[in-house]
Amino acid sequence: MRFSVFLNARSTSPDQDGRLITDLIDHSDRAAAAGFDAIFMPDHHFNGYMPVASDSFILAGYLAAKHPDLHFGFSVVSVPLHHPVRFAERVSILDHLTKGKLLVGVGSGTTPEEMIGFAVNYKDAGAIAEKNLALAEALWAKQMDDPAIEIDNGPHQGRVLQRITPAPYGEKHARLMPVAMKESSARRAAVNGWPAFIPAFTPPQIYGTEPYSHVKKYFDTYKAMLLEAGHPDAVIADALSWSTHSYQCVHLAETDAQAREELEIILQGYQDAVDRENEFNRRAESGEANKKTDVNISALHEGWIGTWCLYGSPETVIEHLRPYAELGIGNILCGTTTGPLTEQRLAYANQTLDLLSRKVMPAFKGR
Repeated sequence: MRFSVFLNARSTSPDQDGRLITDLIDHSDRAAAAGFDAIFMPDHHFNGYMPVASDSFILAGYLAAKHPDLHFGFSVVSVPLHHPVRFAERVSILDHLTKGKLLVGVGSGTTPEEMIGFAVNYKDAGAIAEKNLALAEALWAKQMDDPAIEIDNGPHQGRVLQRITPAPYGEKHARLMPVAMKESSARRAAVNGWPAFIPAFTPPQIYGTEPYSHVKKYFDTYKAMLLEAGHPDAVIADALSWSTHSYQCVHLAETDAQAREELEIILQGYQDAVDRENEFNRRAESGEANKKTDVNISALHEGWIGTWCLYGSPETVIEHLRPYAELGIGNILCGTTTGPLTEQRLAYANQTLDLLSRKVMPAFKGR
């Protein structure tokens, strides 16, 4: 089982942005030194989710130069917000910079506020994402003398006469990682021999206290499709080794009681930030085209904690993860910096990295 770090810290004011970027780079350096397999980044805009998330391709390129042995990923790129030409170009460049160690999570986005900033209606996001991905595939495949590719997809327009540069690092473009929540997304990953994100909930309710049942349902479906696709064993093994289950907040301490007490401090800060952001999301949802359908609750609710958090002593965390390892989940994505990255929060994050690397990861690395 692999372990990866998700840089999902928030900033709550402009004067925090620069320090947060520096702290996240330092945190990434710690993760690399501690033996984590990958660094994943979000792709978000306007809402204080993370200052570098507005163009996390830049941060990935910077970190790739510092840590050439790491894999780098996105959880996830909001595809409707990217012109397909820019998406294809950036993926190809980063594929070269990481020497093929790139994992591009793809999804249709999260908040109406982000959508309207790019002239996309929230209700159209799924359809625009699907067409953008098809256009990106066509762009990657296009040769110089092939007919022009016409782009007519909501706010994204254009006509491509030549080819996308650079060419892929390997025989194919970088691996994409769909969220295996819909059959079409799971099949896209399986048919192409790509990994997938395996969710722990079933919309419209995106929380609960039995996440494993959802993970097993989605993973079993994805794995069956992957095996049916007829790939070579090496392709199947690679895809499964990066099949990813995510925890928005991971926090470890020496005892369960200490971990729970500190987790509640972390989640209170996170929820306070979310409440501030929700005011702007409500403004974005003023019309029917941008109404959200997913149902969420407070991060301090046991249902949210049950779905999105991994916490406790190292021994407790090991026991929690054993069923996921036995199921075949290949990668655990750990949100170690969730919430505003105060000095105390950063100390908790570094504490978690230390305990994960010294006491938890050795229990699974040999599996």
